[in-house]
Amino acid sequence: MPTTTIRMPEALKQRITNAAKRTGTTPHALILKAVVEKAEQEERRAAFEQLADERYAAIVANGETIPWEAMKDCLESRLSGVATATPAPRKLGS
Repeated sequence: MPTTTIRMPEALKQRITNAAKRTGTTPHALILKAVVEKAEQEERRAAFEQLADERYAAIVANGETIPWEAMKDCLESRLSGVATATPAPRKLGS
């Protein structure tokens, strides 16, 4: 496994050491877990942004969307347990 050196202020190093002790792990394991969590968060963000871009491109390409008020009413009905069909898309400005 490759090695990476991280330079950090002594105060942060101490905080990491203390947190690791409290959780019963090592500072290395705590840092590695934090890096993995951050990488996963950024991957989820990138996937979300890509999906948003794709959906926006589809709206621009076909000019169809569901008005927010119609979708909001649909979602509120579903949350209250009422089976509701998804509103039909319509051309922007209609």
